[in-house]
Amino acid sequence: MSMTSEFKEFALKGNVMDLAVGVIIGGAFGKIIDSMVGDIIMPIIGKIIGNVDFSNMYVALSGQAAGLSLADAKKAGSVLAYGNFLTISINFLILAFVIFQMVKMMNRMKKAEPPAAPAPTPEDVVLLREIRDALKK
Repeated sequence: MSMTSEFKEFALKGNVMDLAVGVIIGGAFGKIIDSMVGDIIMPIIGKIIGNVDFSNMYVALSGQAAGLSLADAKKAGSVLAYGNFLTISINFLILAFVIFQMVKMMNRMKKAEPPAAPAPTPEDVVLLREIRDALKK
């Protein structure tokens, strides 16, 4: 089998296509969650705790002057930028919770499906059973 035909067989399997669709949708969904956290949730949290901008929260490790933006502080030396980490952590928690809810819903839907009807018994098995029963008599 040539490498081209092997690759074609691999790429067109159902699992690979399902994975590709999942990755594309997951990437788009991740962007939605990023926007929700960065543009809606974190500003609300910042307002509640006193007009705090999480994107500029850091600890200066190289003696930078207080009050610099994060970008300027990074130019002046190393910083511990915990505000961005906090934002990304909240982003992850929301994304994990939403995915958990989706999996939970899918499992509930699978349980709600009626069981499939049993497959009909093949004719040769029926014939063998009839022969067995006839021999018992």
